[in-house]
Amino acid sequence: MSKKVVLAYSGGLDTSVCIPLLKEEYGYDEVITVAVNVGQPEEDVKQAEEKAQKISNKHFTIDARDEFVQDYIFPLIKANGDYEGYVMGTSIARPLIARKVVEIALKENAVALAHGCTGKGNDQLRFEAIFRLTDLDVVAPMRDMNLTREWEIEYAKKHGIPVTVTTAKPWSVDENIWSRSIEGGKLEDPAFIPPEEIYQWTVSPVNAPDAQTLVIGFEKGVPVSLDGTKMGGVELIVKLNKIAGSHGVGRTDMIEDRVLGLKARENYEHPAATVLLTAHKDLEKLVLSRAELKFKKMVDEQWSELAYSGLVDEPLYHDLNAFIDKTQERVTGTVTVKLYKGSVMILARSSPCALYSEDMVSFDSATINQKDAEGYAKYHGFQARLYKKVIGK
Repeated sequence: MSKKVVLAYSGGLDTSVCIPLLKEEYGYDEVITVAVNVGQPEEDVKQAEEKAQKISNKHFTIDARDEFVQDYIFPLIKANGDYEGYVMGTSIARPLIARKVVEIALKENAVALAHGCTGKGNDQLRFEAIFRLTDLDVVAPMRDMNLTREWEIEYAKKHGIPVTVTTAKPWSVDENIWSRSIEGGKLEDPAFIPPEEIYQWTVSPVNAPDAQTLVIGFEKGVPVSLDGTKMGGVELIVKLNKIAGSHGVGRTDMIEDRVLGLKARENYEHPAATVLLTAHKDLEKLVLSRAELKFKKMVDEQWSELAYSGLVDEPLYHDLNAFIDKTQERVTGTVTVKLYKGSVMILARSSPCALYSEDMVSFDSATINQKDAEGYAKYHGFQARLYKKVIGK
């Protein structure tokens, strides 16, 4: 019986080099590649498919865009998903990709699962958190053989594997519908100023046009409309990526703490995500109570830690989602935003579930008798006043 291994395939340098390595170094008879479409450019999906068909034994391309948005991005929006100040994109896609790879491996009666992750990053953990739920062997050539990018580039040339990466521009790029990450090469130097050429989704804020106003509609924490037009999740995110990107919105350049403890310089583009998360968080402030907002902030942070690590099968992850989903039952309404030169500004918000009374808060209303607040004021700061008296003696 043929000894089969199924490889999570992106079409990039690492995973392309893995194909011959899995045969030469590990002795697999067949390498089956699986590319999962989570919203990367159609051209990239097509090129990955064409390349895999030439250098692998069998290839599968799976369109998982709707599933990615519904089951991964929407929960992220509800949880205000944020890791150390940036929008998670790569991390939230990896578990879905891993699950699709496992499905193919089981159907093809493979004996092993493989990925092209290094031993220095987070993706190895995210893939293997899913892979190791099975009894199949897990193989990671980049990590096992301690390979470098330069070695891979030379190896690819010798084996006739077409790659766009060069030693002069060794950018490692990962894209999905929600986020685009760029790392590697000179970008690994925190003092290096990134060239404009690394950005593809966003224009430089300096060259962005005049301000544009948008109205984002939400139902139960999920974005459902843009300027009053109802849209499906994929369509809305794609359109908003283009609009917000044209205004230079959604660039992040940061020093990030990886799960293993290494600090890394990372560059990201996430136009639609920036707008939607900013709007969603603002709408929550209108409809959730102060106590809910305070507690949910802690829940969101813990949710983000788990999602960043790829631990989506951790029981706590599901527990947190249950709480978050309950709070989102009232997060319905609209938020008006202004996009201008790389920034997103909230202009207005409205909701039928607002915990807000214009009458009661107005300085021109006598609905609330202001005199009633005097008793509260007398006890406010009571212990501090006693403390001052004590130390004053």
